[in-house]
Amino acid sequence: MNKSIEAGNTSKRTFDKGTTRSYQNEKWFVRIALAPILLLFGVFAFLPIAWSLLLSFYDYSPLSNHAVFTGMKNYTLLLQDAVFLKSLWVTFKFVGITVISNIVITLIIASAIYAIRIQWLKNLFRTLFFLPAIAPLAGTAIVWTTILNYDSGLFNVILGQLHIAPVHWLSDPKYALLSVIMMTLWADIGYNIVLFIAGRESIADMYYEAAILDGANRWHLFFFVTLPLLRRTMLFVTITTVISYFQAFPQFQIMTKGEPFNETRVLALNIYDQAFSNSNMGYASAMATIFLIIILIVTLIQFRLGRASWEQ
Repeated sequence: MNKSIEAGNTSKRTFDKGTTRSYQNEKWFVRIALAPILLLFGVFAFLPIAWSLLLSFYDYSPLSNHAVFTGMKNYTLLLQDAVFLKSLWVTFKFVGITVISNIVITLIIASAIYAIRIQWLKNLFRTLFFLPAIAPLAGTAIVWTTILNYDSGLFNVILGQLHIAPVHWLSDPKYALLSVIMMTLWADIGYNIVLFIAGRESIADMYYEAAILDGANRWHLFFFVTLPLLRRTMLFVTITTVISYFQAFPQFQIMTKGEPFNETRVLALNIYDQAFSNSNMGYASAMATIFLIIILIVTLIQFRLGRASWEQ
């Protein structure tokens, strides 16, 4: 009897040692596997952020051999810079209008595509809407600049056929930002359409069947079944879209260069101009630091709101 108990204890200790050793080996494997990725991420993400934060306290130009420490001077000048404050307002206006438009449009299109019962036709529409997202954004911006050209652009040619006066799409303060928003939506909605379709496909049919038995119509199904069950997808789409549009740069640089009268000068473009056109790296780094803080705050607010909605 005692020999059996001792043998059992020995087997248990051997098993525990083997399990511990296996767990340690797995930990080392995970560390080794993640090391190159974390190293690259640190070199190309954290290091530039830290360097930019350091430069924001200096009056530094790439054309100069030395940098002068100025403390908080760059940040103080930002509050007095009318162009910076205007670019901040334009950025928030662009992000607000474009994100809301993107989510509404993509949710409607995704719902319509999902309702198609013929599989090959559903795949065709999903592919067609995703195609613009494959093209380089710079190339898309050049094409849209041609389309919106005042003299020979497609839009004004159509307006001419309708006997409507041509529009200065990219040089009129009333239409310039709207034109860039249209181009951005056309080029970007494919991603979110695919994500919303995937989210809709993950919802079990039993929820809709139960709601129909309770007398729900299509509007009830959409607002009280689909939308609540798409909250996680909606949160992911909103966060990634907001961050992406805050960083919008190529379309503004190519289509308007921030004009007319800085009506399309977003913060990313303003940082670029200060850093590379004016060689004012310290001031641009201060802008970039403020930009980073804004994106972090907006993202944290979205996470908090998303978590609150899940707990309801």
